[in-house]
Amino acid sequence: MAKKVVSRTQTGVRIESSLLKVLKGLAEYAELSLGDLLEGIVLHSFEGKAPFSAETQGIIEQLKSVYGCDLAASDSHMLTEESR
Repeated sequence: MAKKVVSRTQTGVRIESSLLKVLKGLAEYAELSLGDLLEGIVLHSFEGKAPFSAETQGIIEQLKSVYGCDLAASDSHMLTEESR
């Protein structure tokens, strides 16, 4: 498949800390940049496709355990930040 030339934008996105650690760990495991990993996840979800194989899901569960990430899809849109 031919590569596509795109224009990328630098963004400052706030994300839950343990979830970011899992994503960074997964990106490192897959030898991708964090941005490339996120683009892949989003493009798969836009098409209703699962972005990860069963093997990768196992790696994600390990990373979640290591980084203390106990979030699930059901937590989506239900997160609030702690007071400073």
